[in-house]
Amino acid sequence: MATIATAAERARESGKTLEFKGVFPANPTPVRADGRINEEALRAIFEDNLSHGVGGFWVAGSTGEGPVMSEQQRETTARVAGETISGRGLSIMHVGAISTESAVKGAKAAKDSGCDAICCVPPFFFRGGDQMTIDHYKRVADAADGLPFFVYNLPQLTQVETTPPLMEKIVASVPNVVGLKHSAPNFGDIRIFANMGLKCFSGSGTLPLPALTMGAVGTVDAPLSVAPWHYTELFDAWERGDIENAQRLQDGVVKIVNVVRMFGAPAAVTKLILSERLGMDCGRPIPPVSDLTDEQRTIVLAAARDAGLLQAP
Repeated sequence: MATIATAAERARESGKTLEFKGVFPANPTPVRADGRINEEALRAIFEDNLSHGVGGFWVAGSTGEGPVMSEQQRETTARVAGETISGRGLSIMHVGAISTESAVKGAKAAKDSGCDAICCVPPFFFRGGDQMTIDHYKRVADAADGLPFFVYNLPQLTQVETTPPLMEKIVASVPNVVGLKHSAPNFGDIRIFANMGLKCFSGSGTLPLPALTMGAVGTVDAPLSVAPWHYTELFDAWERGDIENAQRLQDGVVKIVNVVRMFGAPAAVTKLILSERLGMDCGRPIPPVSDLTDEQRTIVLAAARDAGLLQAP
């Protein structure tokens, strides 16, 4: 497969600057009943979010169901991301998988598809020490052939926490590591990672403004995909130094996050909301990812309507 020019390369040609900062939705991945990626719906989600000024996307993360995708599903998702996001935003493609071989294939697909960076959870299920994580990341980074690499710190699901000491070892050993998504409970580590010179995205859609004050470059989370206008306005206010407006918007994120977290099924909730708003069926989660019952779907839609999420302002 011929390598597609990345968004960053296209942006340089056009004179536009793209940076790993700001609002990066962790978007859901629409899947048809037969298991194929719904390419039309996935493109529609990207287009919708880009129209509200997001900086890029965290593709096929946990809300995007990347860890339970087949390799074919993941490759299709990477291709659509590379083709659609173009020079208007940056695509960070999650390639983490239960085996190093599968993660390596994902990294190669991300590079070939024109994605701008990769991200990866550490090895999960089989437990090992720091060296196991480092060796895994080295092979994945090598397969990405120079793409920027983001560590995905999600110990709640992987049972492996990337602490600052481990991150120092990773940076010293793994080429092209530029940052991480920090979704671990220790919020204070954001400041440590920032002081290490890393691009640290907060994984908390609940606390975008506090994360920015700690040195985060932006936020990656599921709620951003259903209310991109709210989060981009908050980030823009922060960059302007308009703290009063940024705080007002920070106060408003709670209702958005509460809807997305309903019934502990963010992939199902975000797919449902975006299906309704875009008028396009985004499908149901990939088993065994939690789905919603018909009754729960009715409740979610009512809550989303009350929160103003079914129609963009």
